[in-house]
Amino acid sequence: MVYYLSNVNVFIKRFSAMSAAYIIGLLIKLFLLLTPFFILSVFVTTCDGMESKPRRSLALRTGFAVICASVIIYMFGKIIFECLGISLNAFRIGAGLVLMLNGIDMVRSSLPKNRLNDENGSDPAVVPLAIPTTVGPGTIGTLLVMGATVVERAAEVGCSRWIFFSAELGMVIVAGLGICATLYYSDALNRLLKDKGVRILSKLTGMYIVALAAQIIFDGINGFLK
Repeated sequence: MVYYLSNVNVFIKRFSAMSAAYIIGLLIKLFLLLTPFFILSVFVTTCDGMESKPRRSLALRTGFAVICASVIIYMFGKIIFECLGISLNAFRIGAGLVLMLNGIDMVRSSLPKNRLNDENGSDPAVVPLAIPTTVGPGTIGTLLVMGATVVERAAEVGCSRWIFFSAELGMVIVAGLGICATLYYSDALNRLLKDKGVRILSKLTGMYIVALAAQIIFDGINGFLK
């Protein structure tokens, strides 16, 4: 009994090493990385004229696809790097450049036109709403880097690798659930924010993504210099 209590105490101490500030910051980072306001505007224009029930069903399917794609990319990031033989620092720079282009495109572009309605009547939940609109190349690259650097970042905060991995994976899922909720209540959010509000928030998200991309590029260059 004492042995198990001791293990519980060790688990609590290691988990507490990941401060609440880090968890909240990571959740905000992941949520904005999935470009919630941009996908909201795309979703609203895609569902133009659609009734409430099929719209919400599409939102749930899109959210589920986003969560599955994000979790798979994050979990197998290190394996992908090992199989492809790509330098992590090189991939950081490449992913950062792609992410920066996405952010710049969000800052410069206006609300998307209703170009995603498929004439053949196919389900747009996975393609194009989940991939590549929400989980685009920049997001994929960032999640791959996060998954491949779990050990190093866990050591930096003095936390167990598996606790750190589980916590980050949980935050990836929560961020995906946030996207699902955003799309599920898209009608109410669109009425609240209006087109102008969604456009402004989308551009602010783009500016944050550009800054995040610059940091990723800097980390890659710094790794090469070392």
